[in-house]
Amino acid sequence: MKVNIEIDCSPLEARQFFGLPDVQPMQAAVMEKLQQQMITNIQSVSPEALMHSWFTFDPKLAERFQDMFATMAGLGGRRPDDKKK
Repeated sequence: MKVNIEIDCSPLEARQFFGLPDVQPMQAAVMEKLQQQMITNIQSVSPEALMHSWFTFDPKLAERFQDMFATMAGLGGRRPDDKKK
């Protein structure tokens, strides 16, 4: 014998029926905090901020990146084993 029972209710109604706590206020607070952190941290992943953080510790790093991209694109450029003239 097979019995199917179909219950049509919302998630809130199901939680209330089973006596589970209402977690919507907590979820809203966590999502608000997460949104604030994302907005705060979005500035640190902007292209300008990334380039600035990459190039501040080595002044010749920009030149090395340029050479690397030129070599990868097949446009020539110096290779690390080439000597400067």
